[in-house]
Amino acid sequence: MAGRRPLPLFLALVFLAAPPDAARSSEDADVLLDFKAAMSDPTGALRSWVPSSAPCGNGTASWAGIICDHDGSVSGLRLEGISLSGSLNVAFLGRLPRLRTLSFTNNNFEGAMPDVGRLGNLRAVYLSTNKFSGEIPDDAFAGMNWLKKLYLSHNGFSGSIPASIAALPKLLELGLDDNRFGGEIPDLQVKQMNRVNLSNNDLEGRIPDVLRKMDADVFSGNKRLCGEPLRVPCQPPSPSLSTMSPSTSSRGSAHHPIIFTTIAIGLVVAVVAAIFLVPRRRQTGDDGLGQSLPPENSKFASSEEEKLEAGVAGCHRGGGGSGKKVAKDHEQGRLVFVRENRVSFQLQDLLKSSAEVLGTGNFGCSYKATLSNGASVVVKRFRHMNRVGKGEFEEHMRRLGRLCHPNLLPLVAYYYRKDEKLLVTDYMAKRSLANALHGCRASNIPALDWSTRLKVVKGVVKGLNYLKEELQMLSVPHGHLKSSNVLLDDSLEPLLTDYALLPVMNQAHSGQFMAAYKSPECKQQGRTSKKSDVWSFGVLILEILTGKIPTTELGQEKGGLDLQGWVYSVTQEEWSSKVLDSELKATKDSEGQMHKLMQIGLACCREDIENRCELEEALDRIEELKGGDTNEDCARILATDGENDLSTVDIK
Repeated sequence: MAGRRPLPLFLALVFLAAPPDAARSSEDADVLLDFKAAMSDPTGALRSWVPSSAPCGNGTASWAGIICDHDGSVSGLRLEGISLSGSLNVAFLGRLPRLRTLSFTNNNFEGAMPDVGRLGNLRAVYLSTNKFSGEIPDDAFAGMNWLKKLYLSHNGFSGSIPASIAALPKLLELGLDDNRFGGEIPDLQVKQMNRVNLSNNDLEGRIPDVLRKMDADVFSGNKRLCGEPLRVPCQPPSPSLSTMSPSTSSRGSAHHPIIFTTIAIGLVVAVVAAIFLVPRRRQTGDDGLGQSLPPENSKFASSEEEKLEAGVAGCHRGGGGSGKKVAKDHEQGRLVFVRENRVSFQLQDLLKSSAEVLGTGNFGCSYKATLSNGASVVVKRFRHMNRVGKGEFEEHMRRLGRLCHPNLLPLVAYYYRKDEKLLVTDYMAKRSLANALHGCRASNIPALDWSTRLKVVKGVVKGLNYLKEELQMLSVPHGHLKSSNVLLDDSLEPLLTDYALLPVMNQAHSGQFMAAYKSPECKQQGRTSKKSDVWSFGVLILEILTGKIPTTELGQEKGGLDLQGWVYSVTQEEWSSKVLDSELKATKDSEGQMHKLMQIGLACCREDIENRCELEEALDRIEELKGGDTNEDCARILATDGENDLSTVDIK
């Protein structure tokens, strides 16, 4: 045969050995490069998108803003807050068969609604806070049978809400607030929604039955809506003269004198009632028995309320006391519970409770409030939570309320006013990991042993990984991971707190104090990355192993080095004698496990983002580590039951 020459054997073997995910990754790279070329990237946020590399490698992302599947294919784009602009042409993305999530929140895209309908496998679409405008075609979302989350908030969309949204069979979350949608809310096909926000539009008519159990705030700013939960009755349509039959019209004309007489009598009765009843109501209000509201800028009489509204800023200590009636919900604000099957209480109950200051920080103060039924909760008052409006704030709080994991301290309720934000959580008697690590030196409480510290590390990484999976729209799911934000329950199981608050915190203040902003990439480039939480976790591992507080004082003590720099400067052979906490009392077996954890911590602290350990990899490596039994001294911590107050340890 004079046809083609056979391939050399080594070339054939190369083709046969090429893994399928490599080919998939190459195809995905071509698609994404075409997509990038169609928009503007003025800050160079996508400079890692280059032809010479693959977006996913070994199941982890190597390009900024990419979410990778386990087989190396692209499953999502999370390009948030990076000043991308131009029109958003998603037609290219139809060639990504595994694509499930799109998030372009907080950019400068403009023009008409992107044609996401051709991406039928999407589960979540986030397009909030851009400059999109115009009417959305009625069939824009037809065929998106897998779509569960759709956010178009804070844009300039107009016209009616597309009927194809109402027909989505799996829709659970819908954000259309702060647009210019008009007309009636269509009847949704789903029987129950987890979250909806339609506030600040121009919608009208009756609220559909499937949305009647939603909070009234999600419909605010639509003056012509009626029905539950707004408690605004819907008026039945009145027949017009043109639709009345001749017989009806003639009968009506015959009764005109009677109608006019009835109206006149009604007016007389109304005037008499006004003369006698209005002064009486004013007198009732003066007696303090009425429900009249104080002026908007006035202070309320309750000393406990003044302590919570104004005195909390100074963190004054105080006890209980009863207060007078406060204003109605829409003036005073109210506690909004985000947890089902919880015994609820009112703001007045908190105001009447005994209060104990737990601590102060750069963001506000924390109180332990003991309610009349004996239950205790923690109330945190935040001073720098004005980054977003009420609708977006409440939407984010509801998102946090749905999180459920053994290593997360759940949000129970929140309180919103423009100048006041309170978050309510359960009370943990054992306090924070920081106190357990560093407060023991000032108390007669035994230090945490190796088994307990490893247990804490495992719980923390599991909680972090859960946040990453559930809050994929956030590039930094925790944002403020440090030892004082890890609480310990009665079994010394770690509970993460103050997580996912970055989206609602003032940017300037969070940039100055939040842990994620201390990462190397933020210091060098001025912004966080999807691995900033990994860096914070690495620092926490080193703190747990060394017993050192990662502060500037340590840097001065160790020749200007930070904690990770100091550990790097010591050879591994000297870790046991110079780096590991002397309270650990390492055995020969446990010492090797401690060294392995130290290596994981250093891998998480690498300055180069590309070389920094992935969170999933850290989780897998940590799960392989083994700890011994909890010793008797450490078990004494479980029996202490909060009698030793460790909250006075000042951890910045």
